[in-house]
Amino acid sequence: MSKSLSKLSREEIVERLSELVGADRIVTDERELQLASVDRFKKYQSVHGIFDGPLPAAIVNARSTEDVSKVLAFADEHRINIVARTGRTGTEGGLETTVEDTVVLDGSGLDEIVRIDAENMMATVQCGVRLQVLEDELRKQGLTTGHSPQSKPLAQYGGLVSTRSIGQLSTLYGAIEDMVVGLEAVFPDGTVTRVKNVPRRAGGPDIRHVVIGNEGALCYITEVTVKVFKYQPENNEFHGFLVDDMETGIKVIREVVVNGFRPSVVRVYSPEDARQHFSHFYDGKFVVVFVAEGPRGIVRATSEEIERVVGQYAHTKVDPALIEAWFAQLNWGVDKIEAEKRHMLEHQELGYTTEVSVDWSRTNELYENVMGRIRAEFPAADDLVMLGAHSSHSYQTGTNLYFVYDYKINCEPREEIDTYHVPLNAIIVEEALKVGGSMCHHHGIGKYRAPWTTQEHGSAYYMLAALKKAFDPNGIMNKGTVFPADS
Repeated sequence: MSKSLSKLSREEIVERLSELVGADRIVTDERELQLASVDRFKKYQSVHGIFDGPLPAAIVNARSTEDVSKVLAFADEHRINIVARTGRTGTEGGLETTVEDTVVLDGSGLDEIVRIDAENMMATVQCGVRLQVLEDELRKQGLTTGHSPQSKPLAQYGGLVSTRSIGQLSTLYGAIEDMVVGLEAVFPDGTVTRVKNVPRRAGGPDIRHVVIGNEGALCYITEVTVKVFKYQPENNEFHGFLVDDMETGIKVIREVVVNGFRPSVVRVYSPEDARQHFSHFYDGKFVVVFVAEGPRGIVRATSEEIERVVGQYAHTKVDPALIEAWFAQLNWGVDKIEAEKRHMLEHQELGYTTEVSVDWSRTNELYENVMGRIRAEFPAADDLVMLGAHSSHSYQTGTNLYFVYDYKINCEPREEIDTYHVPLNAIIVEEALKVGGSMCHHHGIGKYRAPWTTQEHGSAYYMLAALKKAFDPNGIMNKGTVFPADS
C-alpha cells in the first residue's frame, strides 16, 4: 500500500471536489467507500466484510466530459491518485485503491447512446452505457455489437475498452480493439482528446491503441464509437463433439480457423472444465464447440467445413440443441453474482481463472505443463475442487487457454488470496511466458499481474514506460495497475 503524495487532507480533497462538480456528486458513505476499494479479485474477502486496503477519500460521480477533465486536472495539480471505473466488473485488482486518499472517478452517469448510424454501421456511446443496453437498442434495428463477454449485462463501455475486453463471439467479430472506430479520452492534465471515426488511415501510428487497454493508468475514456453488424440469429448453427484429448481438440479448431473459416464460437474444454458446463453429456471427454453465424450461405459453408475437419478424427457428435441451450445461459448478471456470494459463504469455496495466449505449436505443451505443475507443486493441491482449462478465442496464429480452478478454503478469509490464487496464478503466468505466450489474454494486467509486466513486454517495455512518463508524469493514474507499483 502507498501513502498519498498529496499535501491536501482528506477533508480538503472532499471539499474541493464538491466545489468543482457539486456536493451531490460526491460520495463519502463508508460502506460505499469500502466497496469501491476493491474489485472482484477480492470477492471472498468482500463477502466477509474485510476491506484492509486504504479506503478512497471519495467517489466522484461524473456526469460529463467536463466533470472528468476538471477532476483530473485538480488531482494532477495536487498529486491525488485516481482510479477510473464504470461497470465495476474488473477481476484483476485494477479497481483496487492501494494509495491513501485515492479518488474513485465513476463514469457510470455518462450513459447516453449518442448515435446509432445504421448506414455507416457505427454506434457512439458515452463510457457509462451498458453493453446490454446498446445491444438491445441495436437489435430493434436488426443490428448487433457482436460483443458478448460474460459480463454483458453489467459491463459498461469505458471499462470494456480500457481493459481490451473480448467476447464469446470473437473469432468472427473480433475483440473490442477490432471494434473501436474512434473515441474521446481525457488525460491527467485535463486535456480532452478525440480520435475521429474513419474506416482506416495511414496517418502515423494508430493512436487509438494509446487509449485502448490503458486500464485507467494513462487516461480516462469518456466516449467510444464502435462498429456494428447485421444480426441474423435465424441462421445460427450449433455444433458439439467429444474427443479424446486436448491435442486433438486444438488440431480441430486450428484447421477450421487457418483454412479461412470464422465460426463465431470456437472452443475446446478439458473434461474437468466440461463437467461444469456439459455434465449431462460430456462423458469424461474433451468437448469441442462451434457456432456458425452470419449470412445463410456463409453459415452453411462454415458448418460443412467443421463437419469435414472433425470427421478426420475419432469423435462423438453432440445434439446441437444441447449446445444451443448451454450457450443461451452463458452470461451472468447480478443474480449470478449474488448466487456466487451465497455459495462462498455457505461452502467456503470459490473459483478463479487465469487466461493466457500462445502459438498453435505450443498450445498443448502449455496446457500439459500447467496442469502437471499445479498438480505436482501447488502446496494446497488437496484443496483443489476442480482444475481445468478451455480454449475460447482463436486466431490465425494461435489461441488462448483459459485455466479455471475452484478450491475449498481451509484458511482464514484474509489468507485466501495468498494461499490459493497467488501461487496458482503465478504458475500459469510463468508457464505462458516460458513458451513465448502472453500472460494476459483479455482480463488485463490490473495490479495482480503487474509484477510480470516488464517480462511480458521485454525490450518493448521501453515504449510503454515512455507513454506513462509522457502522459502521466506525476503518476496520478491508478498507481500499480499495468505499471509495477515501484516503477
